[in-house]
Parts: sequence; structure tokens; C-alpha cells
Amino acid sequence: MQENHADKPLQPGDRAPNVVLDAITRHGKIAIDDFRGQKPVLVGLFRGLHCPFCRRQIAAMAELTDALQEKGIDSLTVVNTPIERARLYFRYHPLPNLLAASDPDRVSHRAFGLPNIEFTESENEWPHKVSMSTMSSMQVDMPGELPEPMGVMAAMEYLDKADGYEFTEDDTRMIATGHGQLVGEFLLDRDGVVRWCFTEVEEGGRNLFGGPAPRDVMSAASNMAV
Repeated sequence: MQENHADKPLQPGDRAPNVVLDAITRHGKIAIDDFRGQKPVLVGLFRGLHCPFCRRQIAAMAELTDALQEKGIDSLTVVNTPIERARLYFRYHPLPNLLAASDPDRVSHRAFGLPNIEFTESENEWPHKVSMSTMSSMQVDMPGELPEPMGVMAAMEYLDKADGYEFTEDDTRMIATGHGQLVGEFLLDRDGVVRWCFTEVEEGGRNLFGGPAPRDVMSAASNMAV
């Protein structure tokens, strides 16, 4: 298995590395190279299912599956959740046509250049270090999901309660090691070259806890020769 360990997220024109992961929604393995030479693919790299923002981003990406497939583009969702826990979650919260893989060690995130933020007492060095005071000052605004802009932890608590999400030991372990993992979506052409991306790294952190607008994803898909 090839790991890129890029020091910044892959950008359009970069060749995506191969990563081999355990499939969640089917048996066996899934690899980036499974799509190379076959079809373009939208790869979503998310935090574990313990993250309420990621659960919503995963659902939003799944909603585009049919529209992307009409353009000849597959989708692959990757979560930092152990395989059995992930399978249990999707058994009770199925998403039609979802192709998902488990990556509790965050191999794919490192390979695509998505850092795992270190939370510090006072040091800020985006996107690698963020102080706790900076995090506590952030507000999450999700009209229709949150009653008002809220702090990050309060927003997470509100959304988890709204979802009825029950945490397990697997979730707790993932939070302990990857709570600061940044996420992103990468549109690869049939040769495995990045043609479009959206990551939490961009915009100095202003993309945190949000995903790309569906129209932007579909615009990128339409602009790419299939």
C-alpha cells in the first residue's frame, strides 16, 4: 500500500496515491486503484461517525450518488470508524447506493495530505496547531440544524442529541486519537488525478465543520471529461 504523506492536501493536477481499506457496505477490500483506468470517483474522507458534522456531510454526499453516476462518476466514502462499528451504524442508518470504507488509522487522510490538528494551550499554526481558546471562540452556524450560531462543543452536543447518537468504546478511541482530523472531498479522473477538491484546510479554517455546496460538486463533475 502506497502512502503519500503529503505535507498539504493534494491539489488539482496531483496524482492520488493508492490506499487499500476494509469495505463497510460490502465484503472485502476497496482500493483507490479499483477505479483507476475504469471510472472517475469522488472520494470523501471524513472523521469517524462520532462526528455529527461528518454524518451530515456523508449524507449530503450520498444524496449526489445518482446524479454523479449519471455522469459516469462513482463515489467512495471513507470514515475513521472501526469496521464493525461502522457496519452496525449503516445497518440502522442505511444510505442508498453508499459505497463506504473503514479507515480507523486515518491512512487515507495522511496519504491525501489532510492533517490531524494538535490542540495546544496557546499556540496557533494553522492547519497543524490550534489553541483551545481559538477553538472555544469558533461559532458554528447551521440554519435548519441549529437554533442559532453555537460554539463547537455545544453544537456537537446539540446535534448528537438530535440524532440520538449513542457513543461506544470504538467512538471514544477514535475521538482520543483523531478528534482534530481535518476532512475533505477529492474528485479524481479515470487516471486517478485530482481534478477538484474541497477541504477543511482551505480558507484558513473557514471551511471547518462544513461541506461543499452540492452545486459546486456537480459543476466540477460536469466540467470534467468522463
